[in-house]
Amino acid sequence: MANSSAKTIATFPPVEKCNSIGRENHTIVADMDGTLLIGRSSFPYFALIAFEVGGYLRLLFFLLASPLAAILYHFVSESAGIQVLIFTSMAGMRFSSIESVARAVLPKFYSEDLHPETWRVFSSCGRKYVLTANPRVMVEPFLKEMLSADMVLGTELGSYKGRATGLVRKPGVLVGKNKEDVLKQTFGDERPDIGLGDKLSDAPFMALCKEAYIVLPKPKLKAVPSGKLPKPIIFHDGRLVQKPTPLNALLTLLWIPLGFPLACLRLAAATLLPMSLAYYALWLLGVYVTVKGTPPPPANKSNCQGGVLFVCNHRTMTDPVFLSIALGRPIPVVTYSISRFSEIIAPIKTVRLRRDRSADASMIKKLLQEGDLVICPEGTTCREPFLLRFSALFAELTDELVPVAMVNRMSMFHGTTARGWKGMDPLFLLMNPNPAYEITFLNKLPKELTCGSGRKMSIDVANYIQSLIAETLSYKCTSFTRKDKYKALAGNDGTVPIDKNPILKANKIMGC
Repeated sequence: MANSSAKTIATFPPVEKCNSIGRENHTIVADMDGTLLIGRSSFPYFALIAFEVGGYLRLLFFLLASPLAAILYHFVSESAGIQVLIFTSMAGMRFSSIESVARAVLPKFYSEDLHPETWRVFSSCGRKYVLTANPRVMVEPFLKEMLSADMVLGTELGSYKGRATGLVRKPGVLVGKNKEDVLKQTFGDERPDIGLGDKLSDAPFMALCKEAYIVLPKPKLKAVPSGKLPKPIIFHDGRLVQKPTPLNALLTLLWIPLGFPLACLRLAAATLLPMSLAYYALWLLGVYVTVKGTPPPPANKSNCQGGVLFVCNHRTMTDPVFLSIALGRPIPVVTYSISRFSEIIAPIKTVRLRRDRSADASMIKKLLQEGDLVICPEGTTCREPFLLRFSALFAELTDELVPVAMVNRMSMFHGTTARGWKGMDPLFLLMNPNPAYEITFLNKLPKELTCGSGRKMSIDVANYIQSLIAETLSYKCTSFTRKDKYKALAGNDGTVPIDKNPILKANKIMGC
């Protein structure tokens, strides 16, 4: 049987020879790892689930067990190796937590590894099926929501009282003969038009298709560019910046015991030292702040001069702190939501908005009479090069508006979360080996472009500042709001949690 399969797979032409024109009425069945994706190993995606749900110790356990999985995969059976990965990464986890990570975290990493030739063929077909050894719950959100797959036929996880057992249900891990059997059960006497696979164990199901093509490994093959994806990744969650390959996972585990005390030291420098000294202390500790443009001078209180409103895009909750460090003086900030822990440790005054328009307007006016103020009108953070819709309230309250473009660089951990504990956001940001902020102060808006001119509505001013910041950063403007983000990632509106996570829905991106 092995010799027969080997001969069969050798006869399959490469996917590059598959014609993708006129396939609108055709059905395609494709494997995932090494076929739809360039990467042939699912280790990074299991590692993401292990870390994002189970934390440091679960990732350590998973990494220690991975050599056993590799030995079983290559010398015993493909099924046994995958079973070890499933058990060590998921056993005992709440099923809902696995689903949450699959929806909010994994699509970002999957989309960065999409095989260009496979995607050319896959996207051209009218009906799309994916047949994979990966757990269905792990891959289905990405395949259905991002790639418009009609059905995902994957390994089914066992569960007990809402938790994954780490074992799989019949017929077991979908490899080899199991894939063939599942395909027969799904299609019956009908034969799919195209079958795509990348390894020997895919030969049985590929042989059932009218046409079959092999996806051969190619070194240095570039994934489908993000701009050519059917739906852009704007919102995503999770703490890890880079895909946790075995080496990256090991480096992350080794760094955390060193990075955490370093982050605490950096946090102490930012919160306890005067702002004029914090800049230099952070630079010595490996946190770099670059300032561009010319900020306005402090408000002159002796002349009863009100303050200016710094209008910033929102990358992390520490944006106002780094802006204050760049200015060398503490600037109060108004915020829609902040954890109690972050509020306590903040070195600047933080004022909560009540989501009551008249009360919030009165509070902001009062603060501006006392001096300068910072606001992030997006209302929530965005990691990707996009700007969310700017709330227009700020434009009605003052004509002293200074746009500020914020961008940060993180190499290991994201300093934001929608699903986790927000109080840890500053520590995760500062746990990066060399976190950096670039702050660009734009020119203060002239009177004729503010509401004070009598010719501009507040929404026009807000949209103009949004486009101005987007142009400075080479970002794109969107109409997304805070609620869109939290519904997509956490299944709530950012204030009141609910039990179920809605399926991520695509929205059109507006040009700036």
